[in-house]
Amino acid sequence: MNTSVFGSLPSGDNSRMNPIREIVEFNRYVVIAGFKNVKITDRDNLISTIQGSVKNACLQFFNAASIAGWEHLFFAALNALKAFDSNINISKSLAIETLLFASAQRQIKKAVKLLGINSESSQVVVLVITNTQKKIEEVLETVSELISGERDDSVIELTNEKVEAIKRLFGISEIEFGSKVKNWSSKRKALVDLVIEHIALLVTQR
Repeated sequence: MNTSVFGSLPSGDNSRMNPIREIVEFNRYVVIAGFKNVKITDRDNLISTIQGSVKNACLQFFNAASIAGWEHLFFAALNALKAFDSNINISKSLAIETLLFASAQRQIKKAVKLLGINSESSQVVVLVITNTQKKIEEVLETVSELISGERDDSVIELTNEKVEAIKRLFGISEIEFGSKVKNWSSKRKALVDLVIEHIALLVTQR
């Protein structure tokens, strides 16, 4: 996995055992949490209610069906932080910048359409970035109380059911995918690598 452009991912890490991670180089903490059986009747109201109850934190929501594992969003968050640090950010919001990187898009509307939540999103991923671990724990508790659903980080994982949809979402061709796949067991890693490569390409377009 080539992450040399904008930092690196933690190795030997299990997101379900330790969902809160420190990004030392930016003095930030990040958590990527999954929820299942979520019922969304009014997306904008849900987001504004949760964001209105959370202060001094970056908060972004994703449709779990479009997420290729925790590495996908962690790398997007890492790149968003680096973009602000390097003054090459497109958005004025860290949350939006993370969404742009996660979708490998430059346009906010398209990014929301590709990865954002809607009334049909029963599985939701929430990404939170804060300055302290205590704060991130408080935010996660607030989100868990306000979102209608059960906490289940397994919805973040890249499953066989997600593969084709994510390939279409990122425009990954069979030739590109096939060149990464050496055997059946490496398909997941191959797709994660390709998604991260597409995110990294966004940096070169700024």
